[in-house]
Amino acid sequence: MSTPGRKLALAAALAIALGSATIAAGPAANAGNTASDKAASKATTTEIQILGLNDFHGALEPPTGSAGRLGPSGTPEFGGAEYLATHVRELRETNPNTMFVSAGDLIGATPLISALFHDEPTIEAFNAMGLDYNGVGNHEFDEGVDELLRMQDGGCHPVDGCQDGDGFDGASFDFLAANVAYKDSGETILPPYAIRHFNGVKVAIVGMTTETTPTIVTPAGISTVNFFDEADSVNALVPVLQKQGVETFVVLLHEGGRTSTAGNGAGAGADKINQCVNPTGAVPAIVDRMDDAIDVVVTGHTNWAVNCVLDGKIVTGAAANGRVVTDIDLTVSRTSKDVVSARVNNVPVSRTVTKAADLTTLIDKYRTLSAPLADRIVGSAAAPLTRTSNTAGESSLGDIIADAQLDATSPASLGGAVAAFMNPGGIRADLPAGSLTYGQLFSVQPFNNVLTVVSCTGAQIDALLEQQFRNVPATQTTPAAVRSTVLQVSRGFTYTWNNAGPVGSRVDPASIKINGTAINPATNYRVTTNNFLVTGGDGFSVFTGCTNPLGGDIDLDAFVRYFEANSPVAPGLQDRITRVG
Repeated sequence: MSTPGRKLALAAALAIALGSATIAAGPAANAGNTASDKAASKATTTEIQILGLNDFHGALEPPTGSAGRLGPSGTPEFGGAEYLATHVRELRETNPNTMFVSAGDLIGATPLISALFHDEPTIEAFNAMGLDYNGVGNHEFDEGVDELLRMQDGGCHPVDGCQDGDGFDGASFDFLAANVAYKDSGETILPPYAIRHFNGVKVAIVGMTTETTPTIVTPAGISTVNFFDEADSVNALVPVLQKQGVETFVVLLHEGGRTSTAGNGAGAGADKINQCVNPTGAVPAIVDRMDDAIDVVVTGHTNWAVNCVLDGKIVTGAAANGRVVTDIDLTVSRTSKDVVSARVNNVPVSRTVTKAADLTTLIDKYRTLSAPLADRIVGSAAAPLTRTSNTAGESSLGDIIADAQLDATSPASLGGAVAAFMNPGGIRADLPAGSLTYGQLFSVQPFNNVLTVVSCTGAQIDALLEQQFRNVPATQTTPAAVRSTVLQVSRGFTYTWNNAGPVGSRVDPASIKINGTAINPATNYRVTTNNFLVTGGDGFSVFTGCTNPLGGDIDLDAFVRYFEANSPVAPGLQDRITRVG
């Protein structure tokens, strides 16, 4: 592997983004007269293969249900580390000049088999697969900056130690973070880039997370760092890298978008994963602002599967959970050092190939260690419980989770809550009908957030509900458009919102009721949320103004107790939130 670019100092207020600062150059990698260079010296171009994925989320075991499909119910399932490893290794054999890269969220929001061991199993799996680079994603910060650095450098967990009994060496691949810097020094927390040398050409790999990361992870873990604009950050590096002879640029950007075909596992199917129909969201605008020297942008975050050319740049996305690997083949001129042609193909990670034996051994090890906890039956569901929302933004599983949190905090001694609010982004999996294990419930709520009861006035509750729609224009009317913004609410809490109303005035204050009684703007109400939301996560800043916080159970523990007490659990009725317009 090449030597990554050293950590760089980012000027205060991102002076580099304004083009007013000079960054010291990181070291070039593997430059020199290698034997392969000499043997191929007569060639005029170099063929380079980039294998990309994103949002793996510790899916070591084959994901099931919608998490494993690339289409609707009844279509084949894809993914699983044993199959992914085989696909990657077979693709590597087609070109010796290959890099395997990830655009973030390799870890975080992971199944129990990885999360129980603080995601060390996932790092070990990708060491075995030969991953070269991972551009950090927001979920790499779930346990804070220090824990991310432990993933890179190794060492036992500071609290739980080395639970598997054999130590942890850290990642043999490089984490890259071009737009995350310490507040005190301005130095990036990890190298912003690396340079690879392939037969007469150099390729720069720049990694970065979404600038919105502070709004979607727990603030305490990232209090020492700043996150900067994505396009500005990479643009500042272009001249630095060009001075080192680089003209081929690959960006691992943990940010995404959506397309009309929804080829992300939610609908259209595997035949749509190489399309790019009407791309919207954050990425098109970011890519448009990137320097024209950028050749490839491997994206993630929104779990879209796309094969695009935007503003003359190749833009890819490989769904999530290891269901797809992107094969990017570049022909690079050894004279100009520029990309002269390219071919891109999103390849479904089918389960018809032979499993990689070394990955099977690793998974079996951690499956055995986690089995006593994971396989414990905790209850049952009378019918499937899903995250699929109605047009108002309410889901049957969201109803259940909010109810579980209310039950855990409604006694006076535990907070006296009269309502509970759950962020939909924290609901990570669906539940099937029938008996349910602890491992399955863990997959739904894997973050170990702490339930917190606070006092909010009726006026604050009204303002909180309005914040749900601050970034959702009236033109976005589909359930998918509101699912990620509408808080799930507990039984007895009801309200109506108008999709045609202006942002800031979509909720009818008179419709906000608790157990049938309209709330009073001046009255304080004890409400339950989690430590992520109560500190302003997902942009719900209203919570930070609520008072008298009281910490409680871990959200998963409350969820498990609810199933133990109420099984078989029926789906929520999705009748708490009403939408008009």
